[in-house]
Amino acid sequence: MKPKVFITLGVVALALVAALLMYERYVTKPWTRDAYVRANVVGVAPRVAGPVVQIPVKDNQAVKKGDLLFQIDPSTFQATLDQAKGQLAQTQAKLVDLEANAKRAVDLLAKNVISREQYDDQVQAFEAAKANVEAAQAAVENAQLNLGFTTVVSPVDGYLTNVNTSPGTYVAAGEQLIALVDTSTFWVAAYFKETQISHVQPGDKVRITLMGHTGQPFDGEVLSTAWGIFVQDGSTAGNQMLPDVQQTVDWVRLPNRFPVRVQVTGQPPVPLRIGQTASVAVVRP
Repeated sequence: MKPKVFITLGVVALALVAALLMYERYVTKPWTRDAYVRANVVGVAPRVAGPVVQIPVKDNQAVKKGDLLFQIDPSTFQATLDQAKGQLAQTQAKLVDLEANAKRAVDLLAKNVISREQYDDQVQAFEAAKANVEAAQAAVENAQLNLGFTTVVSPVDGYLTNVNTSPGTYVAAGEQLIALVDTSTFWVAAYFKETQISHVQPGDKVRITLMGHTGQPFDGEVLSTAWGIFVQDGSTAGNQMLPDVQQTVDWVRLPNRFPVRVQVTGQPPVPLRIGQTASVAVVRP
């Protein structure tokens, strides 16, 4: 047999071995370059309406839980609280007077000075006064809450983003004014093909590499795999709530990709930002 034949057979054999090794790696150590950094975004909105009087923070600033984000003009709410306190004082004074009348009515009824009907009227007036005091106390508590709501603080540690408001802006209750990226919730959405997800299990260790930081990989752990994705034909109820994963090539029948939630473990060597492109590889012992 000619040497060229041996060489050809050797090359083919090496190619087969390489293909088998690549397939074994593909099956036992799946990886994907289709992954993105994600985090929870807290939409900060006031619970009361009014003009903003101060915003001591700037766009893209890091904040701690409890830091002041902005304040709404408290003057109207302070006046409402003062009025509620005045109303409470009036109802309490009236309650004292009616309580004394009710006590006197007990003695007068015992001496037959007043009728049972008159006695009942005094007792009912006293009970109504107690209800009025409770309502006035609730009004004071509500006014105190609203006054406190004029000061809006950060609910979590995070980074501010898209801060485009200045003092003087009138905001409505429930209107989201600031977006806050919760730094404690960073994770990676890694999209694995449906032919791979059976080999990606919760608890698997992974190696994460961000685009632009190939020399600084860091570790993560698989938490879960999505149980559904958006179906284009609309055959599944609740499609609008499912992840919409687009196919990369339309004219080839490709396996669908499912998002796998990967928790970052330890301290990443670079700052994480929502939307960063990453590669994720499952690490087998």
